[in-house]
Amino acid sequence: MFTEDLPGAVQKHTGKARKGPGVQSAAASTPLRKHAPCERHRRRTSSHCPVRLDSLPSEILLKILSYLDATTLLCTGCVNRRFYHLANDNFIWIRIYSTAFSPKRCNWRIDPVEKTVASMKALSVEDKEAGYWKKEYIAKRIASVKAALAQVLKLVNPYTGLPAKTKEALRISGLGWVIILKEKNGKEHVMEHADLFINHSSVMVVWYGKNWPCLATLSTLDLCGVTPVLMDWHKPPTKNGPRWPSLIAKYSLSNLTDSTLVGCDRFVRIFHLNPGLLVGLWKRAEELAFVMANLHFHHLVEKSTLGSAALPYELPPHIPLLDDSPEYGLHGYQLHVDLHSSGTFYLCSTFRNLFTKQGYIENGYVKLIVIHFQNSTEHLPLIGKVGLSWRTDVFDGCIKSCSVMDVTLLDEYGKPFWCFSSPVCMRSSPNPSDGPYFVGPTYCVDYEDSTGTVHVELVWIEETEEYFIVSLVLYLSIAKINHWFGTQY
Repeated sequence: MFTEDLPGAVQKHTGKARKGPGVQSAAASTPLRKHAPCERHRRRTSSHCPVRLDSLPSEILLKILSYLDATTLLCTGCVNRRFYHLANDNFIWIRIYSTAFSPKRCNWRIDPVEKTVASMKALSVEDKEAGYWKKEYIAKRIASVKAALAQVLKLVNPYTGLPAKTKEALRISGLGWVIILKEKNGKEHVMEHADLFINHSSVMVVWYGKNWPCLATLSTLDLCGVTPVLMDWHKPPTKNGPRWPSLIAKYSLSNLTDSTLVGCDRFVRIFHLNPGLLVGLWKRAEELAFVMANLHFHHLVEKSTLGSAALPYELPPHIPLLDDSPEYGLHGYQLHVDLHSSGTFYLCSTFRNLFTKQGYIENGYVKLIVIHFQNSTEHLPLIGKVGLSWRTDVFDGCIKSCSVMDVTLLDEYGKPFWCFSSPVCMRSSPNPSDGPYFVGPTYCVDYEDSTGTVHVELVWIEETEEYFIVSLVLYLSIAKINHWFGTQY
């Protein structure tokens, strides 16, 4: 495309010089007509001769680069060392900067000459090092996005205690997620997500495809949030532009063992790697089928944008609010629980005014009862048949008795105390001896991490073909309570 715009080789003219403007002798015209086919052939040959962009003078390349937008200019700087220095040109970036962040208009009329002089005084080029205005432009664009995100995330949902406009925040930031599969020899494979489900208090991100590397060669999996370095709110984010990675979690693929097996069907087996990752393996080939990440809304935007490629975002230290109440930190809790799979919800409930007592403290945990065995009015049905849906570009299926559990526990001030989103599985359990006898098989669901344990008891009612939750108990770590509230239980 550049060869048509560039001047061709200088033509040599044979014959006598022109006698005057527009006048040519017959003697001079004869040789020109004689060599015309030769001249046309030479021009045709030179016009098809390839011209390497890198061989052009810097002045021409700078002129070409001056027509590019900021994102394309950043990509161009990644070609080689020469293009990196050319794409750092301050004259190009000061034009982009002044266009994007031009001062607000006022009612006073300013002479164009005075306006130009004022702009040149405000934005200097010569005394700045190369790339200065590029850095200034990027820093200001990132700061504007962060300010917009902070404004959007201020509004809190009264039921969950989480930002009410997380979906809007994802759109503003252009946030996406990738997994980086690392081989034992150091080679990396970056996989873009194939599906995305935004739930009430979490995001489910799914990866699948035909180009998975061999599982035997892999060592670790990194889950990262990626955001465009330069986000244009009026355009969808591009996967080919420069992006900023933020490490969320690192997983070891050597942990895909029977101890982490959650469930299976006739095609796949699924494994749970904490926190919140689900890995599906084909039964026959023992190779990757899909990967599913469950990300809770709590600090999701910060974790996905403010970390680096090597280190995750570190949450600010918590400062407890001290109180002289005798059972401070043991009352005023609010719990929101979701059970779902790929956009289908089996349970969505909120429980308020939960409390416990010091007498319930045992083995470093305090028992917080949400649904009692003995109180049948508290028992809750699950909607529909519970199952974890999965899909790839070849097959799809549903693993019975599995789902994703989202838990958001708020303290008495409405601040998130314990939040997670994780796959869980119902397992058969004996009928509890300390509670009423239920007609039908009983099951349990358990989840555990450093903050506490969730234990759910369910009964299958054959007549109505539905599960009923007959018990829901949280066991909260005393160490976490003491750290959060400044107590000494």
